[in-house]
Order: sequence, then C-alpha cells, then structure tokens
Amino acid sequence: MATAIAVHDVGKSVAGPEGEVRILDGVDLTVDEGGTVAIVGASGSGKTTLLGLLAGLDLPSRGSITLAGQRLDALDEEARAALRAREVGFVFQSFHLLPSLTAEENVALPLELAGREDVARVREVLESVGLDKRRRHYPRQLSGGEQQRVALARAFVGRPRILFADEPTGNLDQATGQHVSDLLFELNRRNATTLVLVTHDLALARRCRRVYRLDGGRLHAVAPLADGEQAGDPA
Repeated sequence: MATAIAVHDVGKSVAGPEGEVRILDGVDLTVDEGGTVAIVGASGSGKTTLLGLLAGLDLPSRGSITLAGQRLDALDEEARAALRAREVGFVFQSFHLLPSLTAEENVALPLELAGREDVARVREVLESVGLDKRRRHYPRQLSGGEQQRVALARAFVGRPRILFADEPTGNLDQATGQHVSDLLFELNRRNATTLVLVTHDLALARRCRRVYRLDGGRLHAVAPLADGEQAGDPA
C-alpha cells in the first residue's frame, strides 16, 4: 500500500523566556493512502503543532516529513503552499469561513485560488452536506453545525488526497457534532481520502483505524480507547 505521510524522528522546539522548550520529540508515524488516523492528548501536548508540521505549515527542528511523496524540508514555502493546494484539505474547530462570502463562495474559494472554476462541483459538495438550498446564505445566517458543514464541503471540493481535521466537532453540541462526524467519515469514504484528525472526542477517535496519543512530546500508538477513558490520560 502506498504511503501518504511518513514522519521520521521529528522534533520541534521553540525559544522560551527560560530557554528552549521542546514540544515534540522523536515522533515517528506512517500513514497509508486511504488510512484514517486520530491523534489524541491533553491540551498543550502538541497535537496542533504536529498537525501543522504534517501539513507543511511549519518545519520541524529536526527529522523529516514526507507528504504525498514530497519531502517537506526540500521545498521552499511557496512550493509547500502549492503542494497543499494540490493535495490537502483542512477542517478547523472554528470553521474559518470568510464572513463576507456566501456559503457557495466559501466552498468555491480553494478552486479559485488554484485557478479553477467548477460551479457544478461546488453545488455537488454543498448538496452532499445538505446545504444546496442554503448556498446563498452568509456564515452569520447559518448555525454552527451548518457552518461546519460548509467547511467540510470546502475541504472536499478540490478532491484532496489528504485531509487534516483539527477538533472538527469541538465547537458543536453533541447531536450536531455526531451529524458532522458522520458526514466527515462518509465524505472521506466516498472520496477515498487519507484522514488525519486531532480530537478530544473519543467517539470520533474510535472511528479511525489507528489511534495515537501525544504524551510528553512523544507519539504512542494505543489500543482502542476504553469507555470512560479520557484522551489526555497517560498511555
């Protein structure tokens, strides 16, 4: 099976007022094409930092990351941005919709930035998340769940090879979060996308084929989480 993401001995440190702060240390990870991976851990454990490194939004202090066949440290910032535009979709906790654009315009934005126009594809993904009739509404006119469904449509509109999701249900109530997570996995299955998500939602994590926990800057593969176990509990 082909490899979508390969991480070898990655570390990330930043300068703090009392010296170097080590966020990640010796992280190794391989994600196969079409795989689903959840990363759990306590707040401040470095989950979002790791996700940013995997997507090439930042570079590690040491080690190597290969994304969609490209070693990220061999690319400049412009080339990494171009790789993301071709291969990657994102879903964030806080939706990140542009308030001045309609739902349809928000979904179309990744295609426009890539120099493409595909009205039919935009309508298709909006319909797939049940929002075709809300396509001319602005974010302020949509509920939180509807905004995240727009964000899902935007993430999948370009048919990404890899999808990164950072707490995709974190701002939603339980029922809405369940509906959004169902859509996420259905769209992921339908598009044969590789999924890497960061979450505190244990039910969401259990839906992935592989679960890892970040603890002390290190990544540990874990067995399926037991009922009542917290994402931040030690492995």
